[in-house]
Amino acid sequence: MNARAGQQAQESDLIDVPALIAAYYALVPDVTNPDQKVAFGTSGHRGSSLDSAFNETHILAITQAIVEYRASQGITGPLFIGKDTHALSRPAETTALEVLEANGVRALVDEFDDFVPTPALSHAIISYNRAGHDDQADGIVITPSHNPPRDGGFKYNPPHGGPADSDATSWIANRANELIANENRDVKAAEPSGVETYDYRGEYVADLATIIDFDAIKKSGIRIGADPLGGASVHYWQLIADTYGIDLTVVNPVVDPAWGFMTLDWDGKIRMDPSSPSAMASVLSHKDDFDILTGNDADADRHGIVTPDGGLMNPNHFLAVAIQYLYTHRPQWSEDAAIGKTLVSSTMIDRVAESLGRRLWEVPVGFKWFVSGLIDGSVAFGGEESAGASFLRRDGTAWTTDKDGIILALLASEIVAVTGKTPSQLYAELTEKFGAPVYERVDAVATKAQKAALGKITGAAITATELAGEPILARLSEAPGNGAAVGGVKVVTDNAWFAARPSGTEDVYKIYAESFRGTEHLRQVQAEAKLIVDAALAG
Repeated sequence: MNARAGQQAQESDLIDVPALIAAYYALVPDVTNPDQKVAFGTSGHRGSSLDSAFNETHILAITQAIVEYRASQGITGPLFIGKDTHALSRPAETTALEVLEANGVRALVDEFDDFVPTPALSHAIISYNRAGHDDQADGIVITPSHNPPRDGGFKYNPPHGGPADSDATSWIANRANELIANENRDVKAAEPSGVETYDYRGEYVADLATIIDFDAIKKSGIRIGADPLGGASVHYWQLIADTYGIDLTVVNPVVDPAWGFMTLDWDGKIRMDPSSPSAMASVLSHKDDFDILTGNDADADRHGIVTPDGGLMNPNHFLAVAIQYLYTHRPQWSEDAAIGKTLVSSTMIDRVAESLGRRLWEVPVGFKWFVSGLIDGSVAFGGEESAGASFLRRDGTAWTTDKDGIILALLASEIVAVTGKTPSQLYAELTEKFGAPVYERVDAVATKAQKAALGKITGAAITATELAGEPILARLSEAPGNGAAVGGVKVVTDNAWFAARPSGTEDVYKIYAESFRGTEHLRQVQAEAKLIVDAALAG
């Protein structure tokens, strides 16, 4: 923990916004340098213009590659495009529109030149494609999510509305790097003229009644606080309050591309992570002013839930409560609809699923794995340990196929209104029934070669038979739900587990671990996990 974690950002912590934008246009990347080439992670291409990792050159090439990809897939409908509040998002949107215009792609920007949350764009794609048009729409979300203010991000969402799969992103990234290597000679760009618009905010907010019980919230009279953390949902919350007549206060409506109002995250950086107590410190100061208080990150695909009795909830805790509530308060949902979780999410979810008699669908890290299940209704809820989730409408049809921090925040209010208990109180009830797990993620140093080896490791490479005094029951390198490669390994016992995965951005590997036998046992699991993984990599 940085000594200033949780403290107000100072002038010296802030980015120079004009310099950041100037670098976007001035610096030209060298794609022979791995740190400067186009690379799509689980949520698109991210980087900073100051590092020659997110520049006009990149966006010209990526957009041209998307144009060519969608043509190869027969996608001829409109392309929905939206940006968040990061400083690099607007220039990237302008660049993308130049390429889309020159290639004859019908692009739809926000009607009010507003910011567009990731879930609002996913909702727009799904709504268009559900309406029975002869063509299909797709979209681009310009956001690095909760990343620091110096970063930019660029993500492609195909016609299913969710994050593109690795086949699509690999093709797009490879083609973009080819274009850059050829000095973007094959990129078409022209000044946008007469760009069409779409009311993302109005359409999304008007449709929220199909997924959230606002009548119950309004009748209860509960006091709700919503902090957009300076992100894209900033103008959505007031419209939600006005549309549904609920007692909701926008705690901080300020938009500042330097995020000078934020408190510093655990490592001393400004990061809009609504699941981090340090980043949410200023929000937490208001916890006693409301019956429920929530936060979102910069593109509103993540949620943070604050209760007066429990403070900021661990994301795993709220996921478990949300699942318990939804599957007992959505009578129109199919009895066969599964509960989706990533394999590094809490085993508390497994125990809740078993108690509900529901099938658990455990997949690798990345929300893209939930897309097909949410589309066809075979999965009613999909959630990640990093505070990202979405679920079906009340009638059992798809809402979004990307993470939606707004509906998870609103669900917290519905839960309080309907049950008369906070999500923290409901989680305490779950621990009385199923035990109280202790969960943590730590990092271990690894070389690039070790990270590459870990990404390809198989369960058979784990030779240990015990973990922290318990017999090992499973060594997983493929997810139980869909058989997809984990990109690492998960080791399971009766009362604990750990998972190890290489970081995509740093020379470390991540160890996720959980124990139902307390903190001391968790420490033992973590220590042995590193030894087990190191032995497997050495062997």
